[in-house]
Formats: sequence, structure tokens, C-alpha cells
Amino acid sequence: MVEAQRSKEGLHLMANPESGNQTVVTEFILLGFGNLPELRFFLFLLFLFIYVVTVAGNLLIIALVVVDRHLHTPMYFFLGNLSCLEICYSSTILPRLLAGLLTRDRTISIPGCLTQYYFFGFLAAAECYLLAAMSYDRYLAICKPLRYATLMNGRSCLQLSVAMWLSSSLAIDITIFLMQRLDFCGPNEIDHFFCDFLPIIKLTCDDTRMMELVTTALAAVCTLPPFLITLATYVCIITTILRIPSTTGKRKAFSTCSSHLIVVSVFYGAIMIVYLLPKTDTLRDLNKVFSIFYTVLTPLVNPLVYSLRNREVKAAWGKVAPKFSVVKRIQTFLW
Repeated sequence: MVEAQRSKEGLHLMANPESGNQTVVTEFILLGFGNLPELRFFLFLLFLFIYVVTVAGNLLIIALVVVDRHLHTPMYFFLGNLSCLEICYSSTILPRLLAGLLTRDRTISIPGCLTQYYFFGFLAAAECYLLAAMSYDRYLAICKPLRYATLMNGRSCLQLSVAMWLSSSLAIDITIFLMQRLDFCGPNEIDHFFCDFLPIIKLTCDDTRMMELVTTALAAVCTLPPFLITLATYVCIITTILRIPSTTGKRKAFSTCSSHLIVVSVFYGAIMIVYLLPKTDTLRDLNKVFSIFYTVLTPLVNPLVYSLRNREVKAAWGKVAPKFSVVKRIQTFLW
């Protein structure tokens, strides 16, 4: 009853000489998990726990990379960038979701919705480029070890990082510029837990065919090249590892890239399911679940994977942990 009233409050009639009275949307309603009211409190605690662990874990990795001089290498420079990105990524999605679950107020203004989509698109594109840069770093370290120090120096890392952030911004800037010109005339309910492109476009009363074509092209530019780079580098990496004669050598080489491979698999796997597979009724119902994987679980997996499976990060953690009794207990519990 409350949601229905709020839905009506977001719709107004506007006099139009050509088409008569036209309904104008002033805000959207993120339906999210509203169809599971009995799980509202449980979902709130679950996502709150995930958000706290995600932010704390990624902040810890950033702190370790900054403080420990043994981690001042290209690999951990990019890992620090990834942790910073994941904090921003989670903070774009989860606080609004948590507020809706806690207060039951799932309304969001149109500018607020477009702002959320801007940061979501910007950070998602940046993560694609960053994962590609990290895979390229591992490719040079494993396949070109003698030239690694020359090709992947501090200047190269900085240039890759700047290019990554600027390229990500350009594509989403164009998309948001086009979306700001749209008129929304009802309904105003978005069947998702955050503002994504397709759910927003469904609510407009304008012809969006050209816009969808442009946006698809921009999305392909942001995702396809870095995905192909990541795929190609791992084909080369795996081929090189298989040529190593000793089992110990293979295990050591694979351990340097296994953490990154897990993150890449979760991120791209979920994106492919959500955006590339046909929108059947079954997959449409599961779309929110798969979206959780790359918007919520990937930022959570990052610190867990890189801390529990990386000896250098564990060594840096071991130097810091004894200084704090609570942290030491956590270390004993995990390792």
C-alpha cells in the first residue's frame, strides 16, 4: 500500500497541446527484493556484512601495499588500484540497497538514478581495463621474465593506470549525455536493485533505438578489447606454464596468477550471463541473482582471494598483525 502511494507520488500530469495530458515521471522506484518481504531483515544483515567486509578487506590491502616496501611492485600497484576501485564499486550499489531494505523507501530521483548508473558504468569499464592490465603484467612476468623489469616499470604502470581511468570515463560520459535528454512518462518502477541501462531505458517514452545502438558500441569498446587481451594473455601464460618441466616450477608459476584468474572468471562470467544470454523468463527471474555476483561478490572476493592465496600479502599481513591483538586472533583463525 505504501509502495503504491509512493509510486503515484512519482507520477504527475503535464499539459501538452499535442498529446493532451501526459504522465511525467519525477522519480523511480527500485523494486529490488521487495517481492521477498519476509527476508527483508535477513537480506539487510547479509548485505551489510558483505559491505563491511568488502570495505575493510580492500582497505587492508591498500594499507599493506602502501606500508610494506616489498609490495612496491607493478603487480601490487595494480592490486591497490583494484582494491580502491572495488570500494567505490560497492559504495555505489550497496548503501542505496541497504537504505531501501531498512526504511522500505525504495524511491530514487531521476538525477540520483543517472548518477548511480554513471558511477556503476564508469567503475565497471575501469575494472575491465584494470583486469586486462593485471593480466598483461602477469604475462610479462611469466612469459617474458628477462624483459619484465624494463617493460613494466613505474612509468609504464602510471601510464596504464591513467589511460584506464580516462578511457572508462569517456564512454560513460557519452551515454549519460544521451540519457539526460530522455523523457520518462511512466511507469516508474525499475525491477532491479540498482539503476542499470536496460531497466531505465524501458521506462522512457522516446525512441531509443539509435541510443541503444550507440551505447552497445561503446560497451563493446569498453569490454571486448580488454576481455580479448585478458583471454590472450592467459592462453600464453597457461601454454608457458605447461612447458615448465618440473611440477614445483609449474605450481610456483601458476600461484602468481591463480588469484587474478579467479577474480577474472567470476567478474566476466557473471557479466556474460546477465548481458549476453537471451532474456528468457527463467534467466530474467535470475538476473538479479547473477547481477549480485559482479556488483557485490566480486569486490568481496578480491581481498579474500588475494590475501588467502598470496604468500607475499600473507607475509606483509604477518608483520602487521602481531601489533594488534584482535587482528592477531583473526590471523590465527584464518591461517
